[in-house]
Amino acid sequence: MNRDDQNNVLFGNGDELPSNHSHNPHLNELIDQRRRQIIAGASAVGALGFLGVLPQAVEAAEQAGKSVALKKRNRLPFDAVAIGRADAITVPAGYRASVFVPWGTPISGRFPAFLEDASNSAQDQAEQVGMHHDGMHFFPADAQRGAGKRSNHGLLVFNNEYVDAPLLHPNGPTTVNGLRTSAEEVRKEINAHGVTIIEVRRGQGGEWQVVPGYLNRRITAATPMQMAGPARGHALLKTLHSPDGTASRGTQNNCANGYTPWGTYLTCEENWAGYFATRDADLPRELKRYGLRTTSRFGWDTLPGDEFQRFDATRKAASAEGDYRNEPNHFGWIVEIDPFDPDSQPVKHSALGRFAHEGLIFAPVQAGKPLVCYSGDDSQNEYIYKYVSRGKYLPWLRKPGRLLDEGTLYVARFNADGSGNWLALDLNDAAFQAACTAAGVSFADQGEVLINTRLAADIVGATKMDRPEWGAVNPDNGEVYFTLTNNSSRTSADPANPRAANPYGHIIRWRENRRDHAGKGFNWDIFLLAGPQGDSQGPSGAALDERNILASPDGLWFDPDGRLWIQTDMSGSQLASGPFGNNQMLVADPRTGEIKRFLVGPIGAEVTGISATPDFRTLFVNIQHPGEGSTADNLLSTWPDGPGRRPRSATVVISREDGKRLM
Repeated sequence: MNRDDQNNVLFGNGDELPSNHSHNPHLNELIDQRRRQIIAGASAVGALGFLGVLPQAVEAAEQAGKSVALKKRNRLPFDAVAIGRADAITVPAGYRASVFVPWGTPISGRFPAFLEDASNSAQDQAEQVGMHHDGMHFFPADAQRGAGKRSNHGLLVFNNEYVDAPLLHPNGPTTVNGLRTSAEEVRKEINAHGVTIIEVRRGQGGEWQVVPGYLNRRITAATPMQMAGPARGHALLKTLHSPDGTASRGTQNNCANGYTPWGTYLTCEENWAGYFATRDADLPRELKRYGLRTTSRFGWDTLPGDEFQRFDATRKAASAEGDYRNEPNHFGWIVEIDPFDPDSQPVKHSALGRFAHEGLIFAPVQAGKPLVCYSGDDSQNEYIYKYVSRGKYLPWLRKPGRLLDEGTLYVARFNADGSGNWLALDLNDAAFQAACTAAGVSFADQGEVLINTRLAADIVGATKMDRPEWGAVNPDNGEVYFTLTNNSSRTSADPANPRAANPYGHIIRWRENRRDHAGKGFNWDIFLLAGPQGDSQGPSGAALDERNILASPDGLWFDPDGRLWIQTDMSGSQLASGPFGNNQMLVADPRTGEIKRFLVGPIGAEVTGISATPDFRTLFVNIQHPGEGSTADNLLSTWPDGPGRRPRSATVVISREDGKRLM
């Protein structure tokens, strides 16, 4: 998501103000210690050995006349794209990139055309592609029961994270004395949020088209939903809309994503707190720890009526039955959507925790073993989490029962010696009970623990991280990778966050101590330190150069062949005048440590969201908020439609010019 000069503290940008004031250690403190241990110790290779064969070890073995099980074929067969600042998409020679389904593309209902002056109505927007594309997944048409194999036909599902109101309306939002006055405008903003589901088909020439089928639909910030898991029906979820605490309305600030082994889409609610306002002086912990303030980001709460007043969490009566003080507790969850069933209601899974979810990734699934998944809390000094289901995954079941509703949520502690621990956030866990007692904090039940996930993680002593964002699991060996985008508020380093002030970010990785990923221990190290030449370090330990310098790594994805794709989210002066040019996407080969820049985006845009067809001939990449900060009178970018046209987020379809596999 957009960052303001890496401060990440201005509500106008949508990022949460830091709210973690615990004394838990920072990862940077641990990283500094860890690096010193590795440099000083004679067992450096052994310390990193769990990460696979190092390039240096390969070279030494070859010089000694020994063979190693590492193929030498070129896994990055393209010339690195140069740093650039063009208002365009740049890809390597031999590849082509075409714009697909930009904001406003008609997909359902009356199929209303996008109007260049942004005069489409709120109802139009509900029948069009939403604004600001983000996390994304391609579901083959035969994927209803899991991983499909069809590559020419399927569903493209992607998040619409937030809106730029100055571009969404002809002349920006209408306000009087800072208060919103147009219900129609606000309804349009609500309808531009959420998730877009479209049926797509690839023609014989390789071009992709939208199929006007019944599966096309929009999930918005007003779509009816259900709560599931331990918090369902909890007193802290009871509102005027749902007196029994089981129903919810809408999803918003949907950043990264996930997808289940059984063929459903997971959208993740990230910086949701800014959508609400509360003027209460004394906030309950379930609001205070999540950073609610007296004003909201878009001012939806300033309009009268139930559909808008739900964004005002101020206590207005003696009981929760008289106001929406509990409405924010309905956000910060993982939401499951069945893209193949347009009549189904999305489900919010409370067992996965409540925080600023960046995404959700699954460990390799094994029949008869627990389901394991990971998620980062994308805010400064927050944590990385793991969930382990109580039941076992049985792939022959169409709907796997309550695997996402019954299980244990853990939070990560990174130790200076390169080990790590998963700490249970479970009232039935003796260590968690002891930590609560020591902290003088009590929870009525497991539902309250999960509604207060951040507080529970504080109590057990989790490691503060530099804004954990996307994760990815290496299909070659099961290693887990996470981007830590940046952190300007850090004042001291630790082994897992190696910079006291971290404007550039890094990527961490670990290997679980059990093959099924369900254990309570792991070993970790740093994969990449982002930054300019001279202040960065690539996967092989070598300094980054003009082919691959980067900052603020964000999106992360492994392709089927085990290559790691890295997307960046720079902003402010780092984006405008830093040495990195526009935001970009790079490809790394963890086997060799090689990394190259593959794509450079247009002016002001974030490169985010990525998926591919099973035949790996088509890559879908999302371009978000080109010309960020533009208004109707001051267009900072005109991508993708050209001069004089409003910038529009869009998906880019990438393929080889010869029609073969991408690599």
